Amino acid sequence: MDFPDVLRRRQMVRSYTDRPVSDEALDRIVGAVRRAPSAGFSQGYRLVVVTDPGLRQKAADIAEARYVELGFPRWIASAPVHIYVATREASYHERYGGEEVRPGWSEIPWPVPFWWFDCGALFMLLQLAAINEGLGTGFVSSVYTDELSALADVVDLPADVALTGIITVGHEDRGKRMPVPPNAARRKPLDDVVQWRR
Repeated sequence: MDFPDVLRRRQMVRSYTDRPVSDEALDRIVGAVRRAPSAGFSQGYRLVVVTDPGLRQKAADIAEARYVELGFPRWIASAPVHIYVATREASYHERYGGEEVRPGWSEIPWPVPFWWFDCGALFMLLQLAAINEGLGTGFVSSVYTDELSALADVVDLPADVALTGIITVGHEDRGKRMPVPPNAARRKPLDDVVQWRR
């Protein structure tokens, strides 16, 4: 697939068929982590790939509770693959640490927490890699610390690894595509989000 086609198809999918994702396609998608940028090549990101139906259902039960209360349909467990995207902040401190890492240095002030930034970049790579395989993706996360912690517990993430969210991957069920609410935000004009200095 050409890159403009991949970009054009980039969207959040919330309906999947029961058709499985091939191991070969999944290997290529997850292999994108090898090309992901990371500050100072710290490589603090961590992935957990889940195809087990029971674990997928556990994640859905946690993540969809508030969602369903608002009247939205369930969809998370129907995705045949969940990719947990997480980060280990300590990897960045180890890379850019103080005296014990680089004699005469103190740790940088971290005006941007690059461990989160890098996870966002990795998410986009994984999503585009999945689209290139002809698959759809969604994203599951929470603004509630207890929910994120519970989702992390589903796959036994280590205590020093923080979950950013879960990418759902599968074949989109176009017949069950969710309608766009009439009050949904539309894309802003390019001039509203891009400025030029020429």
